[in-house]
This record gives sequence, C-alpha cells and structure tokens, in this order.
Amino acid sequence: MKPTTFTTIAALILIGAGGFMAGRISSPAKTADANEERSGKTSRISQSASAETSGGPVVRKSQRSERGERMARTGVGSVKDRLAKLEGIIRGENALDRNRALLAFIDQLGPGDFEEAVARFRSFGLTEERFGEYSLLLSAWAKEDPMAALTYAKENTGNRFATNTILSTWASTDPAAAIRWAEANHDGDGANPYMAGIIRSLAADDPARATQLLSGMPKSVERGEALDSMLPHLLNKGADATRAWIAALTDDSLRSGAMMRVAEQLAETDPAGTAAWLIANPSEATQRRMDDVYSTWAQKDQQAAISSLTAMPAGENRSNALRGVVSSLAMEDPKAGVAMMDRFPNDVNDRVVQNFIWHSFGNDPATAVSQVSRITDERDRDRMYGRTLEAWLEEDNAAATAWLQKNPVSAAVQERLNRNQNQQ
Repeated sequence: MKPTTFTTIAALILIGAGGFMAGRISSPAKTADANEERSGKTSRISQSASAETSGGPVVRKSQRSERGERMARTGVGSVKDRLAKLEGIIRGENALDRNRALLAFIDQLGPGDFEEAVARFRSFGLTEERFGEYSLLLSAWAKEDPMAALTYAKENTGNRFATNTILSTWASTDPAAAIRWAEANHDGDGANPYMAGIIRSLAADDPARATQLLSGMPKSVERGEALDSMLPHLLNKGADATRAWIAALTDDSLRSGAMMRVAEQLAETDPAGTAAWLIANPSEATQRRMDDVYSTWAQKDQQAAISSLTAMPAGENRSNALRGVVSSLAMEDPKAGVAMMDRFPNDVNDRVVQNFIWHSFGNDPATAVSQVSRITDERDRDRMYGRTLEAWLEEDNAAATAWLQKNPVSAAVQERLNRNQNQQ
C-alpha cells in the first residue's frame, strides 16, 4: 500500500469514526460494544486465494518485496517487533502523535500482517475512544485483502461495526464485488445487515445506486442505519435537493422516516419552509416533528413562530406546533409558557402540558407542578404528580411540602409519596 493512498482515506475514516480521540488504553475495562469483546478464537486466514476467487485485490510479488524492504528499514519486520511496536503506539498519551504513528505503522504492514495486528489491537480492549483507530486498521486491511478481513470479522466479532467498516472501504473501490459478498453471505428473508456499510460508501459518489439498494431493503433497524448513513451526504447538497430526494421515495414508511430524520436539521436554516413541508406532506413525521420544528423556530424568531401558529387552522397540527412553542418558552421563562397555553386553551392537549412540565421543572418546579392539573387523563395526571413531587421533595423538601399543604393531591398520589418517604 502506498503511504499517500492510505493517508488520504485515513482522514476521512478518522472523521467518520471518531478520529483523534483522547484517552489511552490501560485495560480492557469498558467496551463500546460488549459483543465486540466476545471474540474467541483468532483464526489463520488464507489471504491471496480468497481474494483472487472473489474479485478482491491481488498483491503482486513486487509489492510484497517493496513492503519487505520498507519493513526491514523501519525495524518492524518480525511478528514480535511489529506487535510490540503496535502496543507502544496504542499506549501513547498524545492522541495526535498516536494516530500519526499508527498511520506510519499501517503503511509498513503487508497483507498477511493485518490479522495479527487487529487481533492484538482488540486484545487491549475496545473502548469508545479506540474505535477511530480500530477503523483505521480495518479499513487498511480492507484495502489490501477485503475477503480476509471480512472472514476474520465474521469469525471473531459479535456486531456489525467491523464488517460494515470493511465493506464500506471495499465498496469505495469495487462496489460490485462488495455487493456480491453481502448478498452471498446473507441468510434469511429479513434485511441484509451488510448493506448499511456499502450504502454509506456509495452515498457520496453514487447516490442513485445507494438509493436503489436502500429502497430494496424491508423496513428494519438495518434500513434505518443505512438511511442514517445516506442523509448527511444529501443534506450537504442543500434543503431543496434533500426534499426532492425524499419526495421521490416510493415507500411511505421510508419516506416518513427520512422526513423525521431531517426535519430538525432543515429547521435550523429554514423553520418556516420546513413547517410548510411537513404540513404539505402529512405523515407520521408531521405528527412527531412539528413540535421540534416550532421549538427551533421559536428559539430563533419567537414572534414569527407564534404568528405562524396563530394563522394555522385549529387541529392536531396546531396543537403540535403549540407544543413546540410552549416547550421553547418553558426552558427560559416558565410563566411565559403558561401564558401561551392560556392564550390557546382549545389547542392545549395532554402532550402540550406534559412537555411544558418536563421543560420547566428544572427552573421553576412550583410553576411546573401547578400545571399538572391540566392533564385530562387521570392515570397520566397522577403519574406526573408522583414523579414531579418526588423529585421536588428530594430537592427542596420545605417548598414541596408547603405546596402540598395548599394543594391536596389524590389518595393514590399521596400513598405513593408516603411510600417513597418511608423507604428513605
């Protein structure tokens, strides 16, 4: 592998996977994904045969010789030396120096050296801070021998992080081969778990192919992951391009999921246009994101958000919009939030009240608790009284007790509070 080639993609990998993250490894302690640490055996994998039969890269003799010379010059020729050098790098304190050294180390590895390096790296413990560096190793291996890397990942890792990282790298140079592998290694009728990594790789340079693969997946967690990997590339093209892409989706559930994911981000730059877009395309996204859009809008231009809310016809959309405005006000000025609910009493539903309480309790528990009585569902009302009053009694027992003396609550709530007090 040419140093310049891998160094170019390395920056992108670091950005996507967490990059120059701080912290050194001293023990396996906390892992980012427990499944990754369930690796058992480390198998010896045939390198060139599997690559040649599956369309993977073939390392020529001249390339191997060149690597051998470089390794001899840098003193990382033996397995023992290489692994000792890797451990020294990983235990380094300075994140920038550590990553620079890791890139230099990777550039000296031959195709047959990666399995030992990856296995040793994983033996140190995969903390959250180490996943960027882990991605570098996996991606470098995928550039040399994706089949060997994938075989190792399937046999030794317990989640999809490794396989998706390898497939994403492979798809950047040979998407057809990566797709063939993903299809050949998927069993069952459910969503193909290997497609997310491929779609992530294709999203920037071949969005049409990425969209085709995404649309072919059934509704699933895997499809959601693949959609999440596509959207940043679409958003980089602008709001109009993103909305046009979503409008072209023929699967209603996929289209609604995409709308839900991008609505808040689009609202950051164009809350009015985003609100109009949600209203013009009624779906689950409209019901679940209208409040977020109006909350963002109210933070940026409170009067414009309230004017839009006022002009909206009565109904669920206006209640959802009111919920967003009230939530925004409640965080800064709970009494202004109450005034807004009083201004639109017919649009206040239980969710509006609940959101107000959640957003105002930290700043003004007395005002927050005073609005619980507006919740119409008795069980929800008692539950909210119980939660807020328990928290308030712990934080400021005198104030909460004084409030209770003036504002009797139901027997069920009082029993809950008494039980909680007796347990302390």
